[in-house]
This record gives sequence, C-alpha cells and structure tokens, in this order.
Amino acid sequence: MAGHDLTIEATRWHGVAMVDPDDPASSSVTVEIEAGSLEAREGTGGVKPLSDSDRMEIDKSLREKVLAVARHPVITFRSTKVEGTAASFRVEGDLSLAGTTRPCVIEGSLDDGHVRAFATVVQSKWGIKPYSAFFGALKLNDEVGVRVEADLRAEG
Repeated sequence: MAGHDLTIEATRWHGVAMVDPDDPASSSVTVEIEAGSLEAREGTGGVKPLSDSDRMEIDKSLREKVLAVARHPVITFRSTKVEGTAASFRVEGDLSLAGTTRPCVIEGSLDDGHVRAFATVVQSKWGIKPYSAFFGALKLNDEVGVRVEADLRAEG
C-alpha cells in the first residue's frame, strides 16, 4: 500500500465569498469545514487499491489522531487580502487547523461561477504530525496539496 496519493473530500462545509469584480481588494472569503466530515475517497499510485477497510482506518486516524476533531471540530479560512482578477486570483488569509492559526495562500480562478483553487499546507507548521499507518508503509508527506472545486451562487 505504500505510495498512495490520497484524495480526501470535505463533505460538510460552508463558505461565503463577497466578490467585487471592479475592486478585487474589497472582496473577502470565509470558509468553514466540519473537520469530522473529511473522508478518504481514493488512493492512487499504490501497490494495490485502497479497500473500504483501508478508507475507514484512514478516516478514523484522520479524525482521532491527526486533526483531533473532538477538540477542534472546525477548520476555518478567513481572507485577509484578495488580489488579481477572476481569471487568476490570489487570496491570503488565516487558516485555523487543529487548534493552530497560521497564514495560508490560495491561488486560483473563477469562471462563470465555478471556482478552481489550490493551496499548499505544510502540516507540521500547524503542529500536525503527518498521517502514517501500517508501520510507515502508508504515509502522507508533510506538505499536502489542497484543491478546491466549488460553484458560487448569488444570495439575496
């Protein structure tokens, strides 16, 4: 099972983006994710595919050991600076993860209400020991890529 690239999905989350296309600097983004809603969806690149029991073990370890969901039930991102255009934006903000808040940068694009964005999170900077199982045969790198795909809808 060594060498899997894991895809983990947040199944319960809420975000608010106040977008001003004429003045991107006045835009803001806030996202809250229920930490317990993170679920391993797939593991590619390993010797064998992840089984359902592998996924359940990863989910349990993620909730109990890695993120300590009982103590830190919510992951939050709040923007502090927005720049660029819809075609290519950069959002700086504060990411609260596992009880620690640190700066985080998200880069992406907005096309017809669909957001595609990417950030890199170095787990140890948030005091998180990277996930490891099966005596180290399955583990996450300290640096984790976070991909965002979401559709925005106007409220009001």
